[in-house]
Amino acid sequence: MKKNILIVDDEEDIRDLMRLYLEKHGYEVLEAANGVAGLDRLAEHAVDLTIIDIMMPLMDGYKMIAELRKDYDIPVIALSAKGLGHEKILGLDLGADDYVVKPFDPLEVLARVNAHLRRRANGAEEVKMIAIGKLQLNLHSCTLLHNGEEIELTSTEFKMMKLFAENPRCVFTKQQIYEAGWNSASVVDDNTVMVAISKLRGKLQVTQDVSIKTIRGLGYRLEVDR
Repeated sequence: MKKNILIVDDEEDIRDLMRLYLEKHGYEVLEAANGVAGLDRLAEHAVDLTIIDIMMPLMDGYKMIAELRKDYDIPVIALSAKGLGHEKILGLDLGADDYVVKPFDPLEVLARVNAHLRRRANGAEEVKMIAIGKLQLNLHSCTLLHNGEEIELTSTEFKMMKLFAENPRCVFTKQQIYEAGWNSASVVDDNTVMVAISKLRGKLQVTQDVSIKTIRGLGYRLEVDR
């Protein structure tokens, strides 16, 4: 399966250049022009590594790195026109794994991408898989598979599936699902959870043996026909 690389940079020329090199070497490339859009891409797609520019509108790279580290454990390469020592230290302290100064050689960035993904693969002692009927939930890559094919989930949908899969036969209230899926203990809006459950149910229709059952007056439970 191809690795997904997210490039977050407000300079289209930079994104186009890196896309050219990354796709040539077998990577799938996603793009965003600022930190806000970058976080949206992370929520919508399974990303294996991200390259983030520091100086961007709406949300700069420092803020994006700090935000993504709350939910994601993926390699981060920071890009910046600022090569000062304290700038690098700040980026690394916020959670970047590497720091590249502009202008850069795209082959060097490609080499660093390869190295980080290789180290991540070699360092993964055991990929934890949870079997759910004919589905497999990979807790390392945060993916849901059916017959080897990935079912694309948002980060919220993955967290909901993880909650159900790790606690088979348990009934969860809307509040519990909201806290797990949105990482928030605020009072839940019933409609928010209902819409999310409906979308997740739609994606589970690829298999006939796994479903989410509504337990009237209580909440929801994952059902697996064995």
